[in-house]
Amino acid sequence: MDINTYMNDVGQQARSASRALARASSEQKNRALLAMADALDGAREQLLAANDKDVAAGRESGLDAALLDRLALDHSRIDGMIEGLQQVAALEDPVGAIDDMRYRPSGIQLGKMRVPLGVVGIIYESRPNVTIDAASLCLKSGNAAILRGGSEAFHSNCAIAECVAAGLRQADLPEAAVQLIATTDRAAVGQLIAMPDYVDVIIPRGGRGLIERISNEARVPVIKHLDGICHVYIDGEADLEKAFNIALNAKTHRYGVCNAMETLLVAEPVAAQILPRLAAAYAEKKVELRGCARTAELISCNPASEQDWATEYLAPVLSIRVVADVSGAMDHIAQYSSGHTESIVTENYTTGRRFLTEVDSSSVLINASTRFADGFEYGLGAEIGISTDKFHARGPVGLEGLTSQKWIVFGDGQIRQ
Repeated sequence: MDINTYMNDVGQQARSASRALARASSEQKNRALLAMADALDGAREQLLAANDKDVAAGRESGLDAALLDRLALDHSRIDGMIEGLQQVAALEDPVGAIDDMRYRPSGIQLGKMRVPLGVVGIIYESRPNVTIDAASLCLKSGNAAILRGGSEAFHSNCAIAECVAAGLRQADLPEAAVQLIATTDRAAVGQLIAMPDYVDVIIPRGGRGLIERISNEARVPVIKHLDGICHVYIDGEADLEKAFNIALNAKTHRYGVCNAMETLLVAEPVAAQILPRLAAAYAEKKVELRGCARTAELISCNPASEQDWATEYLAPVLSIRVVADVSGAMDHIAQYSSGHTESIVTENYTTGRRFLTEVDSSSVLINASTRFADGFEYGLGAEIGISTDKFHARGPVGLEGLTSQKWIVFGDGQIRQ
């Protein structure tokens, strides 16, 4: 296969399909999404068989437990993909929405119309459900999608892509509206991120190495986050029962996800009360603890290094630091956070509002687990990714984040004087 020729063909087909999608009705797009859901439901055995091949190959090649967890499909995760499609179908279509309409002294009326970005390239690793997340959100927002999954999930992604194609056919939409790159050749990635004539934005989802490469080499705009170094701060005025449940869930609900807590910050006034109980719970989950000197006085843990505070473990490892108060917690977050998600547990309204205002991350929570920083939980139906950039989208990127706005003007013969 000649990669240059193949990728140019993919790009040309995507650009053509994007024009068809831009004029597709909401009903037509929703029909395709629901048909995809039905196709997934009817292809469960094929999906699981394809995924078994990928998981077996992953074990043989030495993938770690976190990556194998992200790779694996089961009936529950297939149910999640189906529900995601149904939720996206139920969401309001952002395309064509007009707002900020107003008259100018000249008599013209102007406003802004929401429009698709065009062609979105998504490069992702391990998680085959991203194929559905990306396809559904791009389709509903009127964008063509070019998907390049990781080689470790190739069979799973191909099986899912067949269900996507079936849904597009049933709704009389071009199959090129969602294309899965049919090769594991790494050169395809280099081509995809260097086709500004055909691709309008790239969204990488995966490890730091992948995202850094895409950011450095792409010739089209990139929506990204590099790390998920997320923090939970237990304040001196926290409800300790809430704090215990949140800190346990934020770390142990799933390890290999970007919104898992990697550092726990605890205010000195409550550290002696909450840390021993948490340490026992983490021990039951086999979580390795690495703590500051004060933490080591209160619980059994390994010493935390400077590098630990700046590490996204994606594993059952947790760093713990005891701080004086909310100011100390925010100082730590300002120095080490990746700007993804931070949470405070407190019953003090003023402290909570200060944390919301001063912490500069894409999601900031009060009295809730960092695991809620997710497009599905935010009601976006699914997410195309999470952005820690401040332009063009920030936080979980759903339908609106996959659109832009253009100025529109209504006149009645006015000319510029």
